[in-house]
Amino acid sequence: MTLLNIIQKDEELSRSVRKLEGYKWIKPFAVVFAHSGDSWFWLAGLILVVIFGEKTWKVWAVILSGSILALAVFVLSLKFMIRRRRPEGEWGQIYRITDPHSFPSGHAARALSLAILAIGLGPIWLAWILVFWAPLVGLARVILGVHYLSDVVVGFIIGIVYGLIVLLLRPVYLPYIISILNIFFR
Repeated sequence: MTLLNIIQKDEELSRSVRKLEGYKWIKPFAVVFAHSGDSWFWLAGLILVVIFGEKTWKVWAVILSGSILALAVFVLSLKFMIRRRRPEGEWGQIYRITDPHSFPSGHAARALSLAILAIGLGPIWLAWILVFWAPLVGLARVILGVHYLSDVVVGFIIGIVYGLIVLLLRPVYLPYIISILNIFFR
């Protein structure tokens, strides 16, 4: 099977998933899930946790915030190297204008990395929520036509690997985070 055949099959499968957008009750849920993976949404919430949270939550929020930012740089670098155009569509003009490239899905990578980090850092109740939420984010991105299925699958793989690396490197960066928080939040 050639790369062209794989791309054609991916586009065909993605079009099949996009048909779900036609169900009036699915689209509103897809919009919510598609936006719930936005980095600005997560960063805004995590900044509030850093400002107002207890010390252990501050550390947790800094780890997640730094992870989101570093992952965004990595995924955007890949997108601008690969330059795969997003599927044709009307929904998600903000994404189409600010980031015209679809491969890999940053939302899928972010969602799975957050789930992996919650599994490793806790709390377990949040980990369970994110494990169920993450695939819905990716699916919603395909339903609404801003990604192909392969964009999401590769995004999920990147998110899993990235989350595991962040957890493995925790002994290296954790003392620095604690020191910085101690300076700003005595």
